[in-house]
Amino acid sequence: LPISVEQHDVVVVGMAMNPHPYRARRALAKAGIAFHALNYGSYLSMWKPRLALKLWAGFPTFPMVFVKGMLVGGASDLIKLIDSGEIHRLLSQTKA
Repeated sequence: LPISVEQHDVVVVGMAMNPHPYRARRALAKAGIAFHALNYGSYLSMWKPRLALKLWAGFPTFPMVFVKGMLVGGASDLIKLIDSGEIHRLLSQTKA
């Protein structure tokens, strides 16, 4: 990745033409949570970097949502964290 996922509290890694990264970004914006978005091509381009990201993260789909450098899952997982309030606990944690 050109930036480290640890440089921002919340990072959404996605791709164009996929509605799920948009869902994640919209949920974060609605909750008033600042985030950094990274987009890696579309279904027709940049498949090699996306494959490398999937292998690196050990997560098969996009978006990949990172909170404080930790992969928390995709859009549905993020929405559950927001709805439960758990995301605020994760954001308030400091790294050891």
